[in-house]
Order: sequence, then structure tokens, then C-alpha cells
Amino acid sequence: MRLLFITDNFPPEVNAPANRTFEHCKEWVRAGHEVTVITCAPNFPQGRVYDGYKNNWKSEEITEGIRVIRVWSYITANEGTFRRILDYVSFGATSFFAGLSVKADVILGTSPQFFSAMSAWALSVAKRKKWIMEVRDLWPESIVAVGAMTNRRLISFLETLEMSMYKSANKIVVVTDAFKKKISEKGIVADKIVVHKNGVDLSKYYPGIKPVELLDRLGLRGKFILSYIGTHGMAHGLDFVLDQAIELEAVYPDLHFLLMGDGANKANLIKRAEEAGVQNITFLDSVPKDEVIDYLHLMDVALVNLKKSDTFLTVIPSKIFEAAAVEKPILLGLQGETKGIIEQYGAGVCFEPENGKEFKEALNILYSSRGNFEHYEQGCRNLAKAFERNRIANLMLTTIQSV
Repeated sequence: MRLLFITDNFPPEVNAPANRTFEHCKEWVRAGHEVTVITCAPNFPQGRVYDGYKNNWKSEEITEGIRVIRVWSYITANEGTFRRILDYVSFGATSFFAGLSVKADVILGTSPQFFSAMSAWALSVAKRKKWIMEVRDLWPESIVAVGAMTNRRLISFLETLEMSMYKSANKIVVVTDAFKKKISEKGIVADKIVVHKNGVDLSKYYPGIKPVELLDRLGLRGKFILSYIGTHGMAHGLDFVLDQAIELEAVYPDLHFLLMGDGANKANLIKRAEEAGVQNITFLDSVPKDEVIDYLHLMDVALVNLKKSDTFLTVIPSKIFEAAAVEKPILLGLQGETKGIIEQYGAGVCFEPENGKEFKEALNILYSSRGNFEHYEQGCRNLAKAFERNRIANLMLTTIQSV
């Protein structure tokens, strides 16, 4: 088959959407299919084009057998509603025009954001081909939940587009069971919706010892390291995490919070930490994908956290799979489907989002067990094996072949 995939996130970007698309496309190429990805110049989340790339109208490269077409888009940091929408709309338009000349049997578009999926939808109409909509987040519901969008007319317009795409897609691929339930409750036939959850590439993520050079460089020898690795955005509840670090500095002298990544809320977090004068928290910028494994090995416990919102009961952050692959216990500030997975496999301890009392209790369970994490490590091994990326990619390929 000839597959055309529209996505605005792709390596060398290191976020979950980029990883999922790249790893799936690699597997499909290995299975003998011709895969073309249309994306933009890598810039997420700082809104700056990565070194070695330009925001040209169109350029091409081959990555792991994948034909990658990069098109121009209006680039901005992940902040400010109007500029972000301009970013999304511009990529939707340029990816559509680039896709017109690409031969394809099936077209895939992934959301968020909407306009990548809209481009795939429009291409399916123009080329008279079937298309699959991949839903990695319920949009616009998720951005409304964090207060990033309040204009009711705009929200209503996006919700109308959402339903139109659901109805037109030949298949809808979602990443959680809860997503399938919510979309089917909107009147979409359940048989049209297929669940292919996120996972982890076990050839790239594996257990290892703490890198001594990195410990020394960061001054973290002898510290019990609680790490959050990912986007510092409005949805991630990191102000709450900072509050806990401030409160616990005197309680756990050897506890250190390590927050690595970029995002719209990072500058505010750093400013708050400096004003409070806390010494038990370190902020690091994102690193290239091949270096992330060192920071996963560095931590004692992986922190996965989101703001308290009913919307986030339906999500499963990919961070849990990477933490499980390196066999690090997970301290989870999230309820719903993700909590069920962590508890099912015994891969960590959960607390109610933004509940300081429960956070401290959960942290104390893990802190008291340090040096004796065998139970959690076994749970992590079982979880990672159950969500191995190669298997999920092949299952999704079966769904693609079915249309």
C-alpha cells in the first residue's frame, strides 16, 4: 500500500505525537509499504526552527525509509490562542497542497491539532481516496478544559468540524477506550472506532544504571530524584508540583525534583521557584531524542501529572510507557483509565490530581520503599511488554488494510 500521513509533529521533535507517528511509520515501511509523511519544519514547543532545518515552502528527506515532506507553516511558540490557530491553519493549507501530488491508497490525519486531520479529510475528497482520522486527544474539549479557549463561537465552530470529520472518516483510530466511548456517545457508530493505544519501543527504552557523569554535572549524587519529563504546558499541573517541592524541601533533604522540557508555562515556573528560593528543584531544557534515555535512567521515580479535570480522565499519557520500559516506579497524578493501568500492573502509586495530602502520602510510600522497588519494577516490565510499540503498530496496520 501507499500510505500518506499528515502530522504537524515529527522527529527530530521528541514529543509523544512525533514518537508515535515515527515509530508506527517505521514498522509499516518494514512491512513493505510505501509511507509518505507530510509535516512542517521541526519547532515544537519553543516555536523556533531546529538547527539544520529551514522553514521552506517545501523540502524532502528520507528517514528510516519514510519519505518526509516538510512544508512551510507560520511558526510560533506554544502560547497565545490566535497565533497558535494561525500556525495550525497554515500547516493545514500547505500540507493539503503538498499532498495533492503524492500518490496514496489511504490517507491518515492525526489530531490534535484539528487542521492536520482536516487536511487529510480534504485530500481524501480531492483524490477520491479513503481516509483514517487518528484522535490522540479530544479537541477542542481538551483546550477548553485548561482555559486556553473561551470564545463560544469559535468553540462551537470547532465542535462542528469535529463531528463532520468523525462522520466522513472511513475509520477513527483512538488511543484510549474512554475516547471511543465519548465519541460513540456523540452518535458515531462504535464499530467505526478502533482503539490502538500508545506504547513504547523496547529497543530504545530499557533499564540501566544512573549515569555518573550526569549525576555529577547536575549535582545530584545521593539524591532521591523525582522526575517529570515532558511539556510544561497549561494542562500539566506543574504549578501544583512546584508547590509540593516548596513544602517538602525541609521534610525530605535528599529529595530532588527534576523537571525537563519546554512549554508555555515554563518561564512562569522558573520565576516562581526563584522567588521562593527553593534548592530542591532543577529545570532542564529538552534534549535530543537519543539523549532522553540517560535522563530516564537518572531518576528514581517518574512523575506523571495533569491538572484536575474530567476531560483528562480519558487520556493515557505516553510518559507512563517510557517510564515502565526503564523500570522506574510511576507517581501518577491522574485518575480514570491511566490510573486503572498503573494499578492493574502494580507499576506505581497514584494520587488525586492537585490533592497535596494524597501527593505527600503517595510520595512517602515510594520514598519509604527506596532501594526495594522489585515489586514496582516487575509491574513496569509487565506493563511495557503489554504495550510494546511494534505490536500496536502492526495492529493499526491491520486497521488501515481493512479500509
